[in-house]
Amino acid sequence: MNKAALPGDLWIASDIHLGAAVPQTSRAFYDFLACARTQARALILCGDIFDAWIGDDHALRNPPAWLDQALRELRQTAQAIPVWLICGNRDFLMGAALAQALGARLVAAPVRLDTDAGPILLAHGDEYCTDDTAYQRFRRVVHTPWIQTVFLALPLALRRAVADWARQRSRQARRGKPMQIMDVNAGAVAQALRSADCNVMIHGHTHRPAVHELDLDGRAARRYVLPDWEFDHAQPPRGGWISVSAAQGVQLHPWPPLQPGTSVCCSADTRT
Repeated sequence: MNKAALPGDLWIASDIHLGAAVPQTSRAFYDFLACARTQARALILCGDIFDAWIGDDHALRNPPAWLDQALRELRQTAQAIPVWLICGNRDFLMGAALAQALGARLVAAPVRLDTDAGPILLAHGDEYCTDDTAYQRFRRVVHTPWIQTVFLALPLALRRAVADWARQRSRQARRGKPMQIMDVNAGAVAQALRSADCNVMIHGHTHRPAVHELDLDGRAARRYVLPDWEFDHAQPPRGGWISVSAAQGVQLHPWPPLQPGTSVCCSADTRT
């Protein structure tokens, strides 16, 4: 397990799913980045930043207009504050070349992060959806290094076609699955917290923002779930982030803020 320390006021977001088909979502996220550059000490993006990622060369060699803008916004943010990237299930092929081009830090999850509000376990979250055995088999396959090497050696057009096919299969598979097996498994979460010696977990992936109170071997623990971002096809639009600070602990906020200066939608103080 990775361990790192990051002091100061931290902002954490995930599941933005940037792509050509979500201009309003992208615009909302870029407004969020502009605020983070002036108000946060550092920004952590916990995966599924992009709706799909078929290789760093796709981004670094003649990117399409939407991706070029996304990279500029992320690069500008990384020039102002530290930006950490965690891979998700849709952009697990983000690599060192992308991080270097952005001036960001790519961090393998899960990571135990020592913060001013105490230790926090960060992950994308799909690794804890262990009841979905079919998905976990698929995840093990696509995370196999030699399979990734073969895929990244394919021509760009073929990679894009494979990614589109995989997304279609994934959508079809989800329609036939009970909602509960696509959520995290309580035992997997508890074991991860024990291994990290943490009482707080933050993850995304499930698109079910909440603060869950847990009993971890007789001690209080919490699991914070980040929201996804959807401003193009959802009514009302949705988005949000988590802030971590010494003064306020861990808080879950909506984007855009409900009112100027009062952006908390669901919070719990985790200071010890």
